[in-house]
Amino acid sequence: MKQQNRIQNGGNVDRARPISFTFNGKRYVGLQGDTLASALLANDVHFVARSFKYHRPRGIVSAGPEEPNAIVQLEDGPHTVPNAKATEIELYEGLTARSVNAFPSLEKDRMAFNQRIARFLPAGFYYKTFMWPRSFWPRYERHIRDAAGLGTSPAARDPSRYDKRFAHCDLLIVGGGVAGLSAALAAAGTGARIILVDDQAELGGFLLSSPRPIGEQSSAAWIARARRQLAASTSVTILNRSTAFGYHDHNLVTVTQRLHDHLPLDDRIGTRELLWKIRARRVILATGAHERPIVFGNNDLPGIMLASAVSSYIHRYGVLPGRNAVVFCNNDEGYRTAIALAGVGATVVIVDARKPGHGALIDAALRARIRVCHESVVVAAAGDRRVSTVKVRRHANGGDSEDIVLRCDLVAVSGGLNPTIHLFSQSGGKARWDDVRSCFVPGSSRQAEQSVGAAKGTFGLAAAMDEGVTAGRAAVTACGFEPPAQASRTGIDADQGMPILPLWQVTDDITASRGPKQFVDFQNDVTTADIMLAVREGFESVEHVKRYTALGFGTDQGKLGNINGMGILAGLLDKRIADVGTTTFRPNYTPVSFGAFSGRDLGLHHEPVRKTCLHDWHAEHGAVFEDVGAWKRPWYYPRNGEDMHAAVARECLAVRRSVALLDVSTLGKIDIQGSDAVKLLNWVYTNDWSKLAVGRARYGLMLNENGMIFDDGVTVRLGEEHFLMTTTTGNAATVMNWLELWLQTEWPDMRVRLTSVTDHWCTIAVPGPRSRDVLRKVCDDIDFGNAAFPFMSYREGTVAGVSARVMRISFSGELAYEVNVPADYGRVVWEALMAAGAEYGIVPYGTEALHVLRAEKGFIIVGQDTDGSMTPADMGMGGMVSKNKECLGKRSLSRSDTAGQGRRQYVGLLTEDAAFVLPEGSQILPAKGRDRCAGQAFKSAGHVTSSYFSPILHRSIALAMLRDGSNMKGQTVRVGLANGSSVAATVCDTVFFDKEGLRQNVE
Repeated sequence: MKQQNRIQNGGNVDRARPISFTFNGKRYVGLQGDTLASALLANDVHFVARSFKYHRPRGIVSAGPEEPNAIVQLEDGPHTVPNAKATEIELYEGLTARSVNAFPSLEKDRMAFNQRIARFLPAGFYYKTFMWPRSFWPRYERHIRDAAGLGTSPAARDPSRYDKRFAHCDLLIVGGGVAGLSAALAAAGTGARIILVDDQAELGGFLLSSPRPIGEQSSAAWIARARRQLAASTSVTILNRSTAFGYHDHNLVTVTQRLHDHLPLDDRIGTRELLWKIRARRVILATGAHERPIVFGNNDLPGIMLASAVSSYIHRYGVLPGRNAVVFCNNDEGYRTAIALAGVGATVVIVDARKPGHGALIDAALRARIRVCHESVVVAAAGDRRVSTVKVRRHANGGDSEDIVLRCDLVAVSGGLNPTIHLFSQSGGKARWDDVRSCFVPGSSRQAEQSVGAAKGTFGLAAAMDEGVTAGRAAVTACGFEPPAQASRTGIDADQGMPILPLWQVTDDITASRGPKQFVDFQNDVTTADIMLAVREGFESVEHVKRYTALGFGTDQGKLGNINGMGILAGLLDKRIADVGTTTFRPNYTPVSFGAFSGRDLGLHHEPVRKTCLHDWHAEHGAVFEDVGAWKRPWYYPRNGEDMHAAVARECLAVRRSVALLDVSTLGKIDIQGSDAVKLLNWVYTNDWSKLAVGRARYGLMLNENGMIFDDGVTVRLGEEHFLMTTTTGNAATVMNWLELWLQTEWPDMRVRLTSVTDHWCTIAVPGPRSRDVLRKVCDDIDFGNAAFPFMSYREGTVAGVSARVMRISFSGELAYEVNVPADYGRVVWEALMAAGAEYGIVPYGTEALHVLRAEKGFIIVGQDTDGSMTPADMGMGGMVSKNKECLGKRSLSRSDTAGQGRRQYVGLLTEDAAFVLPEGSQILPAKGRDRCAGQAFKSAGHVTSSYFSPILHRSIALAMLRDGSNMKGQTVRVGLANGSSVAATVCDTVFFDKEGLRQNVE
């Protein structure tokens, strides 16, 4: 198949290796070394996409990661990649891609209708259009979500493998262009460990796209020699196809290395992507620069490209994007592209906004007899699905102007270079505006880092090489290595040329809101009119304008449009760009796959699975497990075909009527020792611990600094300076870290030691009226009488011949004990207890029965009944906050918000239909006239936190948070259901069973 735009010779492609690929269902042929973008251009495919909002035809603009338009869905099924940039996709045999944001096809996109109503779709239109009537929002939302987005997320599991790697080095160099290679060559051979990171498949940077002679050799020869020298050094690691996407504190740079994306799908074996976390003593940023466009009418038509991209396609890929070209520029780089175009047979006209002048490139263009229109600008382009003409405005010496129309099939635009300062800014450095170069350049460094070459605003080849050499030598010297003698650099002429003329936009009218649209951000369809509208509506901060207009929100992160947007904004505000400032550069520099972050932590390996020492016994006896934090806990134990409800009812009744066992080994356990142990407990718990006797236990509430319930649990005093704190299962590590944080940062003088002993102990709860009888059969050295062993106390003895700590505490409201034995003996003791209780019909029970039993008693579960916004008073536990001492969070309880009226409070709910179990999370509807208006959305009065069917009560029960709930007991509320209906429920006390607590205190 003929590639009609392929140049006869040149380019770094292998003409002997044709590659077949498919785009939008049509088969094409490219060459080994092509990107998808270059292969499409070689086949004269320019119309490749639709814009996000207006669905205008769009073409390829760039040749690198700044590409805003050529976004494709790559491959299908489990291998699909959404929103991949055609300019970054290396061509491989069998590649399949299709355009996104176009239905049913690119050519017949239904949403292209938006072009006709574009005047009604300015920036922020959705904020204003869809506000009324409010009840229609769900309908609006569905259609907006259908229209929004670009690519499609994979539905199938990704079969690829991802890995992570940590590395340390003396010098990390980001960027394999002339400056980065010069730095690496200057530092190599000193013994310093060097890592060179480059996002391209081959080293060379802009020299690949714009070859220059370096001394008496070509740039290709110089690159090859540099690569050989670096590869020969055992202390240098080169990472190709690797993007440094984040620069973090202490010189930590994160890099994603793509190992397989350039290979056919069937050849991808092993790790696809490798996430590097590199800690470097010194960092050199040689990240280059991005060319920016100039804003003019219809500047988004296919065939309008960056001048540097045109040069790249000619020199690197052997592709001529157009044969009748207009080069529009305000700096000398446009002349370089014009010379390249003329050199391969294209007809070229240069439209230069500057006055006539001289320079090496300008003179070379004149010698090549290229037509130059000085003091001229492109006002607007015209065409259907590809540019066909441009209107050029020429200014004569007398100040008059004339318009001419030039026919063309390619417009190459160069508005200047923007140093790629993303990583520098992420490192904490502040950019500064350079008036001479009309761009933001790095300011003072905040870390052990230095920017060089184009990344620093040094665009000349000779100066960039010098900076690289100097930076490389300085970096290894700072690391304690002796650099080699500096070799003299000869044969490279300093770049001479005319200065840039700052130019952000060209307008054809008094306001940019008339005439053809002028696009600043191509991907999000942000126009100059949108920025003007934002200013008229009071937005002056660049960050606010960014958010109102969506400038720079796309996958290109504003690499092309942001500086132009800032320049336009500065003009509207009559300010300097330096005063307007930049938006914030955040990781990631380019999109990174979720797989790279996850590594092998997927599926069963997503997080560590924790099992108690009794796990095998539970599994052998048919337990169904649920995940509680990282733990596998028995949920229920079905017998003889029971469903969950029948099994839970049986387990609950066994606890209430006889005896049962529960594995609670997962509860967090923290051993606290030291002379200041009581002092610590008094600070972190709301109640007083000073008078707790040895051998006694106490329930405690823990608050965060905002006064909200953070955790709860029972703590036992084992000795004068020795306590054992229990926490909720999910919060065990969090509480441990919380206590250590305070001890290390605020109370370092406290004499107290903490040790997590969660895994050390097997804890078995033995609740039920017969629990005392069971324990007496396996323990003869503890007096279980009520007087000798009262509620909320502990004793030490032997259970089934194993040394044990036995606590009398209850989370079920029944007479209950918790047996703690070393984990290695857990199964022995558990089986002994099961055997001892056989005559009483003992059964194991799981977490679902546990929840039902505690709900019958109104006991809270932190994280289920609380959500980080509840105070003790909200939960009816205000009496647990001691008035005689301070504690963490206590002062926050007196704030107007936490102590005010109308807060949600913990209540019980009883449905009128005793068999109906309210869905957890259901919203409680407000009373009419309070927060409800017909046909409008309402403010919820509360929500259901826990809801179960109680076997002992033969009815459903629920716990809820209800606004002003303590004053609403006895009243009826309506609880909304998912189907739009509601049910009535009566507000009641949170304790549904044994309100007096007689059963847990039984003699």
